[in-house]
Amino acid sequence: MKVERESQTLASITFQNYFRMYKKLAGMTGTAKTEEKEFIDIYGLEVLPIPPNKPLARVDLPDQIFKTKAAKYRAVVRNAVERHQTGQPILIGTTSITQSEELSDMLLRAGVPHKVLNAKHHEKEAEIVANAGQMGMVTIATNMAGRGTDITLGEGVPELGGLAILGTERHESRRIDNQLRGRAGRQGDPGSSQFFLSLEDDLMRIFGADNITGIMDKLGMEEDEPIEHSLITKSIERAQKKVEDHNYNIRKYVLEYDDVMNQQREVLYEQRRRILRNESLRDTINEMIDKLVTESVDAYADEKLYPEEWDYEGLYKHLSQYFLTEDIMTPQDMEEYSRQELLERLLEIAHAEYQDRVDMLGDAMFGQLEKAIMLRVVDNKWMEHLDNMDMLREGIGLRAYGQKNPLVEYKFEAFDMFQNMIAAIQDETIMALYKIRAQLIQEIEEPVDHLEGAQPHHEDVLEPQNID
Repeated sequence: MKVERESQTLASITFQNYFRMYKKLAGMTGTAKTEEKEFIDIYGLEVLPIPPNKPLARVDLPDQIFKTKAAKYRAVVRNAVERHQTGQPILIGTTSITQSEELSDMLLRAGVPHKVLNAKHHEKEAEIVANAGQMGMVTIATNMAGRGTDITLGEGVPELGGLAILGTERHESRRIDNQLRGRAGRQGDPGSSQFFLSLEDDLMRIFGADNITGIMDKLGMEEDEPIEHSLITKSIERAQKKVEDHNYNIRKYVLEYDDVMNQQREVLYEQRRRILRNESLRDTINEMIDKLVTESVDAYADEKLYPEEWDYEGLYKHLSQYFLTEDIMTPQDMEEYSRQELLERLLEIAHAEYQDRVDMLGDAMFGQLEKAIMLRVVDNKWMEHLDNMDMLREGIGLRAYGQKNPLVEYKFEAFDMFQNMIAAIQDETIMALYKIRAQLIQEIEEPVDHLEGAQPHHEDVLEPQNID
């Protein structure tokens, strides 16, 4: 890959906090019950099961477990061939495109015509899935292909047992398995579902396939001979639940960190909306000026110190970045005032200097400048802050080695960084607005001849235009 500059994040939010921005939140799905705890914890929403319109007639058969993946696929193909010979429609669910292609080759060699769906051509696939319940149809589909499409049974199919679902592997989430099962047995239709597993599947390794391997070896079972027992099926579902809980904890962990950012995001975006609204920012700017001058006097003329210890030179240099010049007040002039008098005098000068700039450009034009400058500063500082927060987030986990809670440490440091960002927004906004007059004066005093050194060229001369 070509090495390029690191991209900069302009804004970020998790799906959970994005959804929580809505005043009303609800949803409907056939597979939410297994995720009920997450809906309650994250959104405060309970999952309410709605009884089926008609009694469920689908038969969910126990899982069949084989030693190897090869044996498992051979069993799926044998089952499909037997059912296809009767004309019963079959839907084979796979977890990957690779599985789909492998099974497709095996079915072709077995002489079974079929369709393969890999979630690449959505409109066409929805039509194919809708016909998956017709007599003699065999369809291979990955988890994502053709979801949400109703499968109606063709004439004579209910008498054959309805649509048969064959799952080639258990997914980490029971919800995905339930989605596959739910493609059969809709509206009281007959149907069946069965999963075919192997000890080489990812989930079986998590579950502890070594124990089952030992049992199969002791019993002297052949490679193509399956174990089929409801207790094993329940054990696998418990393993799935553990994986689901683990994945939920990861999502919750990410959300806890984003909740810190979300509070900051709400504060900053409200400030941004105020800038974009057709309102004057003058009061906000005046408050910033008051805060700047007051904090400066507090820093360089601390009332806990004697006046002889105050840093008049430092105070002058600091405020000279904004509005103070020797023509207005020098460090020696400052020594003549008491602390309160100095603060009042500096506030008076600061507001007077600011008003000069407003008068020079006019209230309306300067108001637009205030909005433009403040919006630019807010956006730039927020983007910097997002980068800094990302870097903090990446390294904060190391605090655990020092017996500290990374999340608590993150909250403390994030708060300090946010306060620093707000202070930086104030400083840069005020500095930019005070510099407007200086820039205008400089442009007036040092006019630039933009035509200097230009060479005439007859082809560049435009034809005279009529001006209405």
